[in-house]
Formats: sequence, structure tokens, C-alpha cells
Amino acid sequence: MFGDLMGMMGKIKETQKKVEETKERLNTVLLDEQSSDGLLKVTLTANREIKTIEVSEELLTDKEQLEDYLILTLNKAIKKATEVNETELAAVAKEGMPDIPGMDMFK
Repeated sequence: MFGDLMGMMGKIKETQKKVEETKERLNTVLLDEQSSDGLLKVTLTANREIKTIEVSEELLTDKEQLEDYLILTLNKAIKKATEVNETELAAVAKEGMPDIPGMDMFK
């Protein structure tokens, strides 16, 4: 029993390390999003860190319109990044979970 427990603990530590490595890698995964008309473009990492925002000159004349564009486009980009982030981390966690009877939450 203790051998199994030690094996499980080792597997959990290995999985934790892989999760941290995946988080680091997700800092390098860049996702682009733009408004439907292309006047605003944003790039962020899969860890939801904004890297660039490109604003068309056309949007600079209307503060309210620019704010609306930023909210809509950033929310779409954050949603996309969150999906990538969660999918990648769930895959690593599922792969590394020890097989414990009754603990099939990732299946």
C-alpha cells in the first residue's frame, strides 16, 4: 500500500512540474483577435497577458466607439485564450493523474 502511495505522490509531483512547464509555454503562445471590421486588433498570450493593441486612426476620433471596440475585442480574445489555457492544462492534469478508484473526475 505504501509503495502505491509513494508512486502516486511521485506521479503527482511530476504532474505539478508538467503543469508549471505548460504554464510557461503558454506565455509564448500568441493569439490574435480583431474587430469584425478590422479596425482594432489585439494579441495576447494563452495566459491572457495582452501583448499588443493596434487601433485604426479612424477609431481615434470617437472615444466611446473605441471603448466599445476595446471591450468587445478584448473579451473575445480573453475567451479564446482561456479556452486554449484550460484545454492545455486539463490535458496535462488528466495525463498525470494517478489511477485512484472512484476518482475519475477527468474522464
